[in-house]
Amino acid sequence: MNLTLALFLVPAVAGLAAFAIRSNRVLRFLLVGTAVVHSGLTAAGWVYPAAPVFGGWVHLDDLGRLFLSLTSALFLAASVYAVGYLRREAPGRQTDVEEGFLFMNAPEATFVGCLLLFLSTMTLVSASQHFGLLWIAVEATTLASAPLIYYHRHHRSLEATWKYLLICSVGIALALLGNFLLTVAATPLFRNESALLLGSLVKDAVLLDPRWLKAAFIFFLVGYGTKMGLAPMHTWLPDAHSEAPSVVSALLSGALLNNALLGILRAHNVCVAAGPGMKAFSSDLLVLFGLVSMAVAAVFILKQMDFKRMLAYSSVEHMGILALGIGLGGSAVFGAVLHAINHSLTKAMLFFAAGNILAVYRTKSIQDVRGLLRVLPATGTLWLMGFFAITGSPPFGTFFSELMILKGALDAGRTFVAVAYLALLALIFIGMAASFLRMAQGTAPKPIIRTGECLSAIVPPAVLVAATLVLGLYVPPPLLALLRRLAQWLGGA
Repeated sequence: MNLTLALFLVPAVAGLAAFAIRSNRVLRFLLVGTAVVHSGLTAAGWVYPAAPVFGGWVHLDDLGRLFLSLTSALFLAASVYAVGYLRREAPGRQTDVEEGFLFMNAPEATFVGCLLLFLSTMTLVSASQHFGLLWIAVEATTLASAPLIYYHRHHRSLEATWKYLLICSVGIALALLGNFLLTVAATPLFRNESALLLGSLVKDAVLLDPRWLKAAFIFFLVGYGTKMGLAPMHTWLPDAHSEAPSVVSALLSGALLNNALLGILRAHNVCVAAGPGMKAFSSDLLVLFGLVSMAVAAVFILKQMDFKRMLAYSSVEHMGILALGIGLGGSAVFGAVLHAINHSLTKAMLFFAAGNILAVYRTKSIQDVRGLLRVLPATGTLWLMGFFAITGSPPFGTFFSELMILKGALDAGRTFVAVAYLALLALIFIGMAASFLRMAQGTAPKPIIRTGECLSAIVPPAVLVAATLVLGLYVPPPLLALLRRLAQWLGGA
């Protein structure tokens, strides 16, 4: 079997099988086992690249392989973390930590099955080379992940799920219109059924109608940007990340947002190939949405009282940084692609740590969490390391990638953009520092049951933050070469 197809089918079959399994122990074994197999197949794909299938519609190029590797690594970490998480989530009625009412979680079979189907659909996004198939795959990620947000079956999670489905469905509908407009722009290429393949569009991009291509990119940017969490289309994201289980929040922020970004990058790649005028058009829009997203995130982070929602708005900020870096061009594109890696690793780690905090303190209120370093020493240390990493402090990888984006802005003579970028980063650092440091220090405001920090809750976030630290000190030559190729492919240097 083709390796790319195996990457998609293994979690899909395992996910469907999970719905018929009643033993929680077997379900957890299936979850971790599938994650290990998927990671192994993903690693093998770097050594033995698979040939395109279905006429080139399904194929892992360098960009897709990089994003798939991130997804697979994060899913492996999430599956290990989920073992301890699901063990803590006792069956039967539970008391809500915020409002005190009783609710029941979804069956574990539903949770594990949807997680595995979520992995399968995200794999298909990375491997889609046809814009129509890419749209189908992105929509499938929404359907697979919605039940995960509704795992805690109460009114807040229902509202978050409904908002997620409604807003993202509107966004994906706009992306569908982008496909229609791209079809009109590509009318001269309709010599065969491969006209909407990425390779064909890039190869013959100069033949595309620029007016229709501009309209298509706008709809792609707004449509996929909704799923990516770019402001002002981000409004589903804080609720979904806040109400979903922490293991799901880690995947939503660390992996799903990258899948939406991939759709925008595919469209931007076509614009880059179409000539300087189209490249400038798409780049300027990315810069605009990037700065707006950072500004909106800064406003909400400064006054945020819920630490999971704070992390959600941080994702809006970093999606803005990615859009800004891609739009600036030059060395900023290299920094943006590297930043996508750093953000995914760091944000997933922080959501894992947030899950540990919530399990012990039984609150998401920043005001009610004190003495974290005393109550949960390992988690508290990871929480502070995550703060420095997510705010771009040295020596973490985010510092280097954000610095490259700043250099790209200055090299391009975009002084105003560079100043605004630095000012927003400073505001966000101040807002997050006030919350993180307040939580880590002091004495717990009420008696806390000091539970042991099990390995499944500590090892995954520790590995992820260590990877971010390593990337700040040393980028392996193969990864460096890959990032340079991708930067050139996306119009950078």
